[in-house]
Amino acid sequence: MLYFLPAPLRGVIAGLLLVLNTLFWCWLLFALALLKVVLPFTAVQRLIRHGMHWVAEVWIGGNKAWMNAVSRTQWDVQGLTGVDKNHSYLVTSNHQSWVDILALQYQFNGRMPMLKFFLKKELIWVPVIGLCWWALEFPFMKRHSKEFLARYPEMKGQDLATTRKACERYKTNPVCVFNFLEGTRFTPEKHAAQKSPFRNLLKPKAGGTAFVLDAMGEQLHAIVNVTIHYPDGRPTFWDLLTGNIRKIDIRVEQLPIPPEFIGRSYDQDEAYRTAFQQWVNQLWLDKDALLDRLRQAG
Repeated sequence: MLYFLPAPLRGVIAGLLLVLNTLFWCWLLFALALLKVVLPFTAVQRLIRHGMHWVAEVWIGGNKAWMNAVSRTQWDVQGLTGVDKNHSYLVTSNHQSWVDILALQYQFNGRMPMLKFFLKKELIWVPVIGLCWWALEFPFMKRHSKEFLARYPEMKGQDLATTRKACERYKTNPVCVFNFLEGTRFTPEKHAAQKSPFRNLLKPKAGGTAFVLDAMGEQLHAIVNVTIHYPDGRPTFWDLLTGNIRKIDIRVEQLPIPPEFIGRSYDQDEAYRTAFQQWVNQLWLDKDALLDRLRQAG
């Protein structure tokens, strides 16, 4: 509808619509979050969580509307059949751009339970949206380097405790626990600094996914493995706002959760840790080959 406008004007309008959509719905979300605090009853909190997830889904629907208005992006999505809103899933994907999150929400909204992302603790200070993530019980992680943990060994296991606490709250409602295994967005500079063995990916970090399986493996229906590819290269958020993304390829694969990975301790069981890392590396090798095929097709 807004395709005829100059790209900068489309970007400004889309940005305003995003802000207005967020400000309109955040107050209802905050009110429900406050209600959840003052009514600590399991049945009531389950109902309130349904209401909060509905608010988030309507907000995502509003974002989908302005994305459709400013762009004519071609979506090539395969493998999304078979998922539903009645089961919990562990979802993972490669990570290239901030666009990834809105692209996943665009396609998954209404088809699966709401995606709950692992977020860096610093992101809670993002104006308005940080509080929305907190109200929706997104897990905020404080990542420590190996050097830091060597100096302060008492901090080991903190991420596992945070994951367990978050996953404990997810047992009352179906949920999609989402984790970018790379931990950060792909850039050629990061790829070179890591000396990554993968052509199109950074090295995967298996710990967060293993912690989720440890905390709620029996509750999860399947692992949903997502691969995102942009034929014209990694877009910026401004590209999304201006509608300058020609095509987005998404491939979705449902994988059974290996039973030998359930109920094991990633940080204490060395044999399990090695086996799980090998499984994740094979997952990443397959994803790397898929990205090569998508690039050649594009």
